[in-house]
Amino acid sequence: MKAIILAAGLGTRLRPYTEIIPKPLFPIAGRPLLDRMISQLLKADCSAIIVNTHHLSSQIDAFISQQRYPLPVTTRYEPEILGTGGAIKNAADFWDERSFIAVNSDIVTDIRLKEVYRYHSTHNHPATLVLCDDEEFNTVGVDSENFIISFDRGDPLPGERKKLTFTGIQVLDPAILDYIPENTPCSIIDIYTKLMAAGEKIKAYLPRNYCWDDIGTPERYMRVAVEAVKPVAFEKAFARYKGQKIDQVKLAGDGSDRVWYRLRSGNDSLIMAAHGLKTQNRTSEIDSFLALGTHLFRAGIPVPKIYHADTFAGLVFMEDLGDLNLQTQTRRAENSEEIISAYRAVIDILLKMSRQGAIGFDPGWTYQTDLYSKDFVIENECRYFIEAFVNGFLKRPVAFEPLAAEFDGLAHRAVGFGEIGFMHRDFQSRNIMVRGNKHYLIDFQGGRIGPLQYDLASLLIDPYVALPQAIQAHLLDYCGGRLSELGPVEKKSFYRGYQYCAVTRNLQILGAFGFLSRVKGKTVFEEYIPAAVKSLKQNFKAVETGEFPKLSALIENL
Repeated sequence: MKAIILAAGLGTRLRPYTEIIPKPLFPIAGRPLLDRMISQLLKADCSAIIVNTHHLSSQIDAFISQQRYPLPVTTRYEPEILGTGGAIKNAADFWDERSFIAVNSDIVTDIRLKEVYRYHSTHNHPATLVLCDDEEFNTVGVDSENFIISFDRGDPLPGERKKLTFTGIQVLDPAILDYIPENTPCSIIDIYTKLMAAGEKIKAYLPRNYCWDDIGTPERYMRVAVEAVKPVAFEKAFARYKGQKIDQVKLAGDGSDRVWYRLRSGNDSLIMAAHGLKTQNRTSEIDSFLALGTHLFRAGIPVPKIYHADTFAGLVFMEDLGDLNLQTQTRRAENSEEIISAYRAVIDILLKMSRQGAIGFDPGWTYQTDLYSKDFVIENECRYFIEAFVNGFLKRPVAFEPLAAEFDGLAHRAVGFGEIGFMHRDFQSRNIMVRGNKHYLIDFQGGRIGPLQYDLASLLIDPYVALPQAIQAHLLDYCGGRLSELGPVEKKSFYRGYQYCAVTRNLQILGAFGFLSRVKGKTVFEEYIPAAVKSLKQNFKAVETGEFPKLSALIENL
């Protein structure tokens, strides 16, 4: 038996993902679809395989050349896509006198191809199509004797028993080639329709106890990828896992586009973060999450252990830290002493992260910028505040340019007085989990080198908690004292840096709340805007010495 794997398609339903990798090379649990299908054909005693190519053909050629398959696997490039029928005809010189099998490259299945081929040999009809029941694609009409009588979703024809889905798996006799025009784009379904009109019969094969999925859309691909990789993650995390059922529950989201799930199997659980399919070859958010998470874990910073990841599918599987975060812990606290004690413990982690996280830090791990620089502050905090909050949320026509010089001075000071180390950049109560008596950091993918004071400000002015000013001042002093114990520090510079970072962080918070509420439709963030505005006014007064008159007027009138 010989086989053709149909792999020339553009993958239009999977754009933009197919702009960087052809659909046949989409991985499932780290293994490309094409490789999975070749292995299944090997198990079916296939003697040779040809793969038709067009879109990103060089990637498919390179992949096949790197493998060591125990049978010949060749490619045939189509300058113009010929369709299923045209591709089969274009490989006419490849076929011999035996029936051959044609399979689509974008399916995931455990249907036994050897049994399909054997079934075809039991009848004398020119083709056998493997059908299954999938409501989304059920268009093929079958009669009571499992002969195909139609190929459309329309009303049933006389004698039609039910409609099923063509799986993309078919066995054909060489005689079929005589009905396919040469060098002409052609669908094999059109050829079958003509054959049936001429009195020929096309047989259907209906497998039992099978799995089949078409991964032609991002949603279907993700569903298959998740189901395939979950057992791998559990095997890596728990030695006792032996293929038991894994339940999946969606968790409440946050400000990002990622989706979070808790996976359970018996008494074991993992957290799965779904970042979405990867759309670029350069470093992306999931790459930073993995690299920084691994780096911090090895540095002894309390972050969740990452057990497994599928970067193309955007999936990360990590330690389950429970549901209690610092925001909730603070709200449940019976007195200020409890709050102060918890925050002191978190500040100790912050100091360790700033120092230890900077050791061995690789700028290539970052997906935004590797440094909290003046330009970054101006664009991602100052301009963000004006455009997303003042213009977008408040609908006030305030231009950025007249304020540019003052923002430049503010950004210069925020960076210039910094105690530089590893910076989390979103070091707030919802990103600090509590398990037992220990705190853990999450959402570190935006980490970079920057001022410790920025993370401290993120913690203390956090509108989710709205710590009283007295507690903020106490914790600021605590951090300054602990920092001086670790080495020489200019306290005046430390406090000035904190004041400016508190303002820039506040601008970022309001920009984010405005964007998330107005653009993303996450209106739950609106309830925290008043606290953030109040905090901005308080923090800005601490740095305003007459150098920022335009900003002062704007902020005072928010």
